Amino acid sequence: MDRTFLLIGSAAGFLAVLLGAFGAHGLRGRLSPEMLAVFETGVRYNMYHALAILAVGLMMPTFGGWMPRAAGWAFTAGIALFSGSLYALALTGVTTLGMITPLGGVAFLVGWALLVITAL
Repeated sequence: MDRTFLLIGSAAGFLAVLLGAFGAHGLRGRLSPEMLAVFETGVRYNMYHALAILAVGLMMPTFGGWMPRAAGWAFTAGIALFSGSLYALALTGVTTLGMITPLGGVAFLVGWALLVITAL
């Protein structure tokens, strides 16, 4: 399972850098400043949680158990829901996509809470 999270975290980090470069170079001037900021928020949280997933992968051999594993999956779901909805919102302008974003935020919070409990 630790290799799975190392793979997911690495892929999510790659995606964050790729989308960050796309936003900085390909979207500037095409999106309003507000929508560009929305896109950049998605990239930022994508990268934060890519690093968190990598940390889960590295800690699995030491801690094991269901809580760090669940945290890794919560972070993965959070990236898909939170960052994914912000990317889609910025690129399409469909504001109803913003209703998905808080679900991703909750997934991030669940992941962090599980890591806190694991550490205790």
